[in-house]
Amino acid sequence: MKAESSLGWIFLALAILLELSGTVSMKLSEGFTRLWPSILMFLFYGASFTFLNFALGYMNVSIAYAIWSGVGIILITLAGYFIFKEQLPLTSMLWMLVIIVGVVGLNISAKGH
Repeated sequence: MKAESSLGWIFLALAILLELSGTVSMKLSEGFTRLWPSILMFLFYGASFTFLNFALGYMNVSIAYAIWSGVGIILITLAGYFIFKEQLPLTSMLWMLVIIVGVVGLNISAKGH
């Protein structure tokens, strides 16, 4: 594995944004009843996994996956609220804070070893 670099973080950021786009496309596909959102969903997810794979060449899988999934959960929750007008109760916001603390804590603990 190459030393962690800014290129790894760029790949990871792209993977996260593409995963978010794939999940939004999934919602817009309405159960595969709409062609273009369905096609875009597969393209976005494929590209997301590709960039996640590239990021793993620069960072530990535990860190990359935790950030990819944690940030993805938070972003899709916010997208659901702002784009699809879904409810976002206070308890959901508190659990998102727990995710953030967990991802940050994992990243800090990994750098300490």
